[in-house]
Amino acid sequence: MKNPLAQIPDFGQSIWLDYIRRSFIQSGELKKLIDEDDLRGVTSNPAIFEEAIAHSDDYNDTINELAKTDLSTEDIFLKLAIEDVQSAADLFKGVYEKTDALDGYVSLEVSPGLARDTEGSIAEARSSWKTLDRKNVMIKIPGTKEGLPAIKELISEGININVTLLFSLDRYRQVAEAYVEGLEARLAKGEPIEHVASVASFFLSRIDTMVDPMLEEVIKTDRNRATPAKQLLGKVAIASARVAYHIYKEVFESDRFKALAAKGAKPQRLLWASTSVKNKAYDPLMYLEALIGPETVDTVPKETLALYRETGHPASRLESELEEAQYQLYQLEDVVGFKLADITQKLEEEGIEKFIKPFGSLMDVLAQKRQEAAV
Repeated sequence: MKNPLAQIPDFGQSIWLDYIRRSFIQSGELKKLIDEDDLRGVTSNPAIFEEAIAHSDDYNDTINELAKTDLSTEDIFLKLAIEDVQSAADLFKGVYEKTDALDGYVSLEVSPGLARDTEGSIAEARSSWKTLDRKNVMIKIPGTKEGLPAIKELISEGININVTLLFSLDRYRQVAEAYVEGLEARLAKGEPIEHVASVASFFLSRIDTMVDPMLEEVIKTDRNRATPAKQLLGKVAIASARVAYHIYKEVFESDRFKALAAKGAKPQRLLWASTSVKNKAYDPLMYLEALIGPETVDTVPKETLALYRETGHPASRLESELEEAQYQLYQLEDVVGFKLADITQKLEEEGIEKFIKPFGSLMDVLAQKRQEAAV
């Protein structure tokens, strides 16, 4: 009997892990998750690498060696990160082959300082892709306005892209369109498209973390809007995700995309990110349970993964309450009076900062370790 975690792929969803660390790969722990839980991918980000490198001894020997070279601090980080991503990707090679290039991916993010830099993102993505030299890796590009042309260009070059930091439904649609345009441009050059892969990472808990305090303020201060505000607590992220999935189906079931699919193109799957619940009053598995559905990915931290293995109840629920989700977003805007576009824009800006800060901290730690090694 498969455990609840290993049953999720039966409903068309792939589980990826939001965690990477050298000892985790080398100890066999990652391989065990692949074999026993049907884990199908790994994502990383600057905060995850900061935790791994700054708070463990896993990398000290390599840092000591690299400190003797002329590499910059950022180049040392990139070398460490690329080695981890390559090692993890090699463990997932079987998954990649078994799923015909649908799964088995490991993601590496471009430097967070490039979130508003189209050309810089393209250049670093090309460089990392070439250095990684693995078919089953993805380069993470933030889904900012400046990221859109980068996504289109990199997809047209056959580079797999994980579009990250998505909060807005309008921006998500633009990202899906950029992917389609990238495939069309690649096809126009006479290049194959059947093994080009992409996911669009839609962030969840950060939406509720920002919206809930705003709703609570309305509940306390405005009797007329208190009831609808109360009904929306902890509901806006899941409602947004369900509507995003509706957009996904519009784009990838269109005649335009069917023409690409006939040439071997795969849809750009929605990936649910930021799935650890921040509010202790809520069910810690609420995002996972609500959003299981076909042609999706859910990336989860280790603790949530372990909890779902023990107590999860997998079932296909993603499409069950679309009309309710649409109504909830209508209530948020037209009854309570919060403009979702303003909220998601603020979340995007904060999201960039939340990756820049740990990256800066990581650079400081590496610079210090490098100094110590040189003494």
